[in-house]
Amino acid sequence: MSEPKLQATLRPVAEEDYAALMGLDHGYSTEYVWQMEVDSATPRMGARFREMRLPRLMQVAYPRPKQAQAGLLAQRSLALLAEAEGQPIGYAALTTQLVPSTAWLTDVVVAASQRRRGVGSRLVLGAQAWAREHSCQRLVMEMQAKNHPAIKLAQKLAFEFAGFSDRYYENQDIALFFAKRLA
Repeated sequence: MSEPKLQATLRPVAEEDYAALMGLDHGYSTEYVWQMEVDSATPRMGARFREMRLPRLMQVAYPRPKQAQAGLLAQRSLALLAEAEGQPIGYAALTTQLVPSTAWLTDVVVAASQRRRGVGSRLVLGAQAWAREHSCQRLVMEMQAKNHPAIKLAQKLAFEFAGFSDRYYENQDIALFFAKRLA
């Protein structure tokens, strides 16, 4: 059962917010993963994903090193902060520098104590509104194949599976991409 929706406000991240945001738990837990099956038989090749239930809850570390995250935030086109009662409770970061007319949502992080209360949805919808205002025609979310909570969030917000990249992250995890047309 999820907690009641939280009243959170969104604003751009300021440099003085970095320390508090890096103090958030960036990891997550999951009971499901998307397992990739590769068919390399010629003449047709392909990959399929299927949702798999794990035998026990798995704790997953964030795929980017925390010590580099503040520097990455400073390079993003937008870093959006969610706060409640004056305290940072999450952030989202996106860039428009990877693909023309596309905003790329690289990070959505919510404090562990505030998850399942609508904060992630607010951050993604805030990023989506910003992307529309900046004439982006598409918004792409990236996440680990293990990040079942993010996959479910993307699906709930009408994003569609758009592809993957094997060994995408520094830790060699698969990245999944979900996209939504904005125009």
